[in-house]
Amino acid sequence: MGPVGRASADVPEQILFVQGGGEGTHDRWDNKLVDSLTRELGDAYAIRYPRMPNEGDPQYPAWREALFHELDSLEDGATVVGHSVGGTILIHALSERIPRIRLKGIFLIAAPYIGEGGWPSDDIEPRTHFSQIAPVFLYHGAQDESAPVAHVQLYANAIPHAVVRTIERGDHQLNNDLSVVARDIRSLG
Repeated sequence: MGPVGRASADVPEQILFVQGGGEGTHDRWDNKLVDSLTRELGDAYAIRYPRMPNEGDPQYPAWREALFHELDSLEDGATVVGHSVGGTILIHALSERIPRIRLKGIFLIAAPYIGEGGWPSDDIEPRTHFSQIAPVFLYHGAQDESAPVAHVQLYANAIPHAVVRTIERGDHQLNNDLSVVARDIRSLG
């Protein structure tokens, strides 16, 4: 692989997509997001979509370890995308330990905020600031009935240089249309 963020023409750029939580989410919900991203990005990108442990009852320690196992298998210049609680766990894990690789970008979709104004958690420590080890993009549907849209502003306050995109007619799944996410991924070169 060439310089960070620039794969050769025949080597696709790596993307790790972290699913959300809930029984059946990997195969019945977030697979639609991965399919949309795959269609939008094409063959220049290779998306890894691992099944997270005990998706029906996500536990931070187990998911964090699974995430770092996945991150350790990526090459410099990879991108990470997290949906819902997967995004929440991803950003918290990355604030605890910087991965051995250099990330090109971090993309959080409809991630619930943990802490004041957001949701409580028994196993995730609230943060008011997140380390920014790569460009961060935040997406939230204005019609999200699972995680309130106000959570994206809480993250924006904790990650001051993040790019924030509120999708006016978007639901928790951004209507299974990740074209705006794909556009931003491509914008990183």
